[in-house]
Amino acid sequence: MIVLGIVLLVLGLVLSVPILWTIGLILVVVGAVLLLLGQMGREVGGRRYWY
Repeated sequence: MIVLGIVLLVLGLVLSVPILWTIGLILVVVGAVLLLLGQMGREVGGRRYWY
């Protein structure tokens, strides 16, 4: 999710499409929050592990 967000951020900046930049920023933030929750040992989406 974080990687997809970064890709959308870059595409939004290069192609001058503000909606891609906004969606990319949201995906990066949500991905970072999920990563932090997973690192703290909390269940994310009803699952303890994602693999």
